[in-house]
Amino acid sequence: MHRNSAAAITIGLVGFGIVSLGGLGGCASASMAIKEKFGYAKREQLVDGVQKARDAQEKAKEQFASALDEFIAVTQVDGGELEATYKRLQRELDRSEDRADSVRGRITSVERVGSALFREWEQELNEYSSESLRTSSREQLLSTQRRYDELLAAMNKAERKMEPVLSAFRDQVLFLKHNLNARAIASLEGTVGELEQEIGALIRDMEASIAEANAFIDSMGT
Repeated sequence: MHRNSAAAITIGLVGFGIVSLGGLGGCASASMAIKEKFGYAKREQLVDGVQKARDAQEKAKEQFASALDEFIAVTQVDGGELEATYKRLQRELDRSEDRADSVRGRITSVERVGSALFREWEQELNEYSSESLRTSSREQLLSTQRRYDELLAAMNKAERKMEPVLSAFRDQVLFLKHNLNARAIASLEGTVGELEQEIGALIRDMEASIAEANAFIDSMGT
């Protein structure tokens, strides 16, 4: 997948040169520069970053759906199973937190590489001696930037939906921990419908974001 994406994006993005180390700062930028030195261009790093962010969102979507299933199951257990139920729900919450952190990290990585790539592209427009090639490259830059902005907007929209859902899960897990009794279980039943709606909305936004990522990756090969 990496090699095919790298080849496609090399054809699709015209006007990139080798990045200068002088304009990059910090560990992340240094890492990008080192990768470029060994032939891993920023345009390839961006596509790979988008792919990883898409995959992280796919896994997070599946985990949130799994956590909701466990939450619903909590309302159906007998009082003697409460301790085991609490531990199971806590594990689902922990996994959901990990998946959410992974999504956030991947989006940050995409933003970092994308910012460096577009900054470099803009600077290198001045290096053209041909005005027609400069104009063509600028139009391609603007088109790619628009697709990239749409992708980030979709990713960030889905990312913002994660925290309210996680917060609701944390509250209910904590409540269950402090009230390991049948009354606590009964009181959770009223929140199932709300959580189903919230997670349903989160999953729809994640699916939209994943679709945007796939469209962006495909567009980079045109």
